[in-house]
Amino acid sequence: MCWFIWLLAPWSSSSFPLLLLTVLSRQIGLEGVQASVCSRWETHDNKGLFQDGDVIIGGLFNLYYVPSFIEQDYSKKPYYQGCTSLSTTSLQAIYAMAFAVEEINRNSTLLQGVKLGYRILDTCARYPWVLQAALSLVAGDAHSCNSTVSTPFPAVNGQPGTLAGGQSVPLIIGPSISATATILSKILSPLSMSYTASCPCLSDRQKFPNFFRTIPSDVYQAQAMARLVLHFKWTWIGAVIANDGYGHSALQVFQREIQGKQVCLDFIKTISWERNMEDIIKAAVTIQASTARVILIFFYSSSGVHQLFLQLAQRNVTGRLFIASEAWSTSDVPPNVALSKLFSGVVGVAIRSSTIPGFENYIRKLNPYDRPEDVWIKEYWEKEFGCSPRFKQSHKTPLSSHSSSPTKSLQKSSLPPCSGTETLEEVQSPLTDMSQLRRTYNVYLAVYAAAHALHSLLSCPNRDSPTNNSSTCSSAKHIKPRELLKHMNKVNISTPHGELFSFQGADIPAKYDLVNWQKTTDGQLRLVLIGHADEFDVHLNESAIQWNIGSNEVPVSVCSKSCPPGTRKATRKGEPVCCFDCIPCGEGEISNITGSPHCERCPSEFWFNVDRTVCIPRQIDFLSFNESLGITLTTAAVSGVMMTTAVFVVFLYYRRTPMVRANNSELSFLLLLSLKLCFLCSLVFIGRPSVWSCRFQQAAFGISFVLCVSCLLVKTMVVLAAFRSARPGAAALMKWFGPGLQRGSVCLFTSVQIIICIIWLSLSPPVPHRNLRIPGSKVTLECAMASVVGFSLVLGYIGLLACTCLLLAFLARKLPDNFNEAKLITFSMLIFCAVWVAFVPAYVSSPGKYVAAVEVFAILASSYGLLFCIFAPKCFIILLRPEKNTKKHLMAR
Repeated sequence: MCWFIWLLAPWSSSSFPLLLLTVLSRQIGLEGVQASVCSRWETHDNKGLFQDGDVIIGGLFNLYYVPSFIEQDYSKKPYYQGCTSLSTTSLQAIYAMAFAVEEINRNSTLLQGVKLGYRILDTCARYPWVLQAALSLVAGDAHSCNSTVSTPFPAVNGQPGTLAGGQSVPLIIGPSISATATILSKILSPLSMSYTASCPCLSDRQKFPNFFRTIPSDVYQAQAMARLVLHFKWTWIGAVIANDGYGHSALQVFQREIQGKQVCLDFIKTISWERNMEDIIKAAVTIQASTARVILIFFYSSSGVHQLFLQLAQRNVTGRLFIASEAWSTSDVPPNVALSKLFSGVVGVAIRSSTIPGFENYIRKLNPYDRPEDVWIKEYWEKEFGCSPRFKQSHKTPLSSHSSSPTKSLQKSSLPPCSGTETLEEVQSPLTDMSQLRRTYNVYLAVYAAAHALHSLLSCPNRDSPTNNSSTCSSAKHIKPRELLKHMNKVNISTPHGELFSFQGADIPAKYDLVNWQKTTDGQLRLVLIGHADEFDVHLNESAIQWNIGSNEVPVSVCSKSCPPGTRKATRKGEPVCCFDCIPCGEGEISNITGSPHCERCPSEFWFNVDRTVCIPRQIDFLSFNESLGITLTTAAVSGVMMTTAVFVVFLYYRRTPMVRANNSELSFLLLLSLKLCFLCSLVFIGRPSVWSCRFQQAAFGISFVLCVSCLLVKTMVVLAAFRSARPGAAALMKWFGPGLQRGSVCLFTSVQIIICIIWLSLSPPVPHRNLRIPGSKVTLECAMASVVGFSLVLGYIGLLACTCLLLAFLARKLPDNFNEAKLITFSMLIFCAVWVAFVPAYVSSPGKYVAAVEVFAILASSYGLLFCIFAPKCFIILLRPEKNTKKHLMAR
């Protein structure tokens, strides 16, 4: 029936459970209620520790616990059976509450004239037992189901009802579990202040207005763990969580903290209560197969983590670093070599530890002879010393103590009697260990917070006088939880050793210890404090951390190694952002940081270095006399000049021979001079461009070639005229092509090009220009054509003369002379035109300094073509076949 009441609790008012329990007990009898409640869940041996006072505060602790659910065989014994194991850590917390109350009662400035008392009950972490114990505290009766119920007074207007036999409590220290804290906060009117219930849901003041706690919300724990991951730059991690609100809420906060910070979860494995071992085995297999080296474990049970580690040890899984939640980060490690290897190096978030002055002395002076009513110290004594303390038969249990079975605590034990000299002064055990006061200090802090709130509430003159106005001053015997709530919200105190403490709604400022399990020289494990965390940041002493990889270096846990400078990250399709490939930066791009998501383009006048990490100024590049290409072209130009000069000397020496005099020797010498100018003008294109060199090179090129082609054109015209004049009636034709007209024609043709060049260079001449459009580490310094029209006219005019010359020479190629110069001109013009037709696309498509090189090559190729095609046959005859250098032979048909 009590189980039924508990199921109704979330939808019930604060007075409903107590009222319903009372009505049912009166209708069917108390024994029936007991049978329906206790027989199903095992009879609750409701042991307690009590001290009377003007104001009583309650305490709910999980002093006894059920053996690990992993070890239980549900097929052989009932669910939750066997709540018999004594928790030394919880026993220490209970005595911290008793110590704090005694310390407060000795304080002359706190709760003056008011004695503080307590009622502490064990709940064994069972929901029905927690509800039963809480109802007994609210009702003012410690016997609960095991005592006779008198007239009930349900809670009305925030004032708890009382049952005969005891004083109700306005505030309960506990419970320790978030789930039970949620239930009690919804159905009980007294305030509850938990020391370990950390569920974020309990921070909601609308739903839980009467709940406080001295442990931070799990939100801050998950944030601290996320900051640890970000601090050590672990980007590829796994997570094992409890399949409940504790695990899922913590994981949500963790994921929110790492969102957008290049941290990915390789896997998330949940462990359920119902399928515990099955889920643990699956998690172990996943961890073994994962490439993540850092594993987060949000779990509420240290025994569950131990089972997971045993599964990992069986699979020989090593090289993993585990980040522990506070629920198991400080738990004892069983004496198991395999577990020790996996625990070594664990980094965890823990409830902050503090000192309680005088508490160790208080604990070490405890003994069952001075506290015969304390059944818990008697049980601990038997466990610690292996003997049973014996009391005198005349001793009776004081009325301030209680056990549901009074004789049980005094019954004969099978253990040998103690000598009476046993003491805790030299004992080293979890009860006397003051190095890890975590939950214990939270209990101590909760008692002081309650005492200060009560002090604030009761601090008014004449509060106990008959004339006291209850509307303005509360009485210690009639404290209304609703009024106490107002003062709890205003608590802002300093503890006896100077720590500032206040509530922020239901919570306190988040403070955590960061701990590390380390292996000592003797092979044992010890817990070492390595830093602190708050709601804003983590503060680490990295030199104090002992990693599990046998090195002082921080472990690396990444899906892909960070891309070095000079590369960028490229996400793999269908994989998390933490898994990527490193791609070198493109042309003209750099990245100077590790793990850059993109490359930056260098400014136009800069280029990347070999490693693509720095933009460096581009080097000035041009067709230089010092480079191999410039040297080759210069050598070719100079060779052409020398060959032309040699031909000129030969012709000058043999100027009276028929071969030289044929077809106007003056034009031959002028043609050789123009070819020499063509070879020389190519040298102007080599070297650093300047204002004058840019202007002169195109003019020299255009005029030199027009002069050359003009000479050939006039020569061709003379050949045609001479052939035509040989016909009858055409003798006067040669008069029009005399030497004067020939010279005049050359001058006329050349003058046109000179005029074009003058106009072009006057209006829009070529200028030196840095060509930044060409990618590369060098900036090309070139002569930019400010006017393409002018350059086109220069080339077009040369092409027009060349095509005309080619056409006329082609027509005169079959004249019946033995030595027809028109044939030589035809071949030379074919080569000339072919070179310059190929020049145009090559010129347009060539990059940088190769533009000038292409033009120089075209000049040299066409000049050599003219020189060899026209003068090589003549020199051959002049020098090697002098017998053919006669007028008779030349004019033979």
